[in-house]
Amino acid sequence: MFWPMLAIALGFLGLAVLGVLAVKVFVEAQRLGRQVAATTRRINRASEDLERAAATLADTGEALR
Repeated sequence: MFWPMLAIALGFLGLAVLGVLAVKVFVEAQRLGRQVAATTRRINRASEDLERAAATLADTGEALR
């Protein structure tokens, strides 16, 4: 009777560990998603700045040598 109960207890313990790890993965995935979104905004802002600078350069008629 001891071994079956031990096996059941270890099974529940294993499920609990997997649950904790799943929560950790979920939290880290959300954090990564927020970082990707922030980086995308920064890239878009830099792209817009570059477009404005290129338009200004084109309007002045100057060219890079």
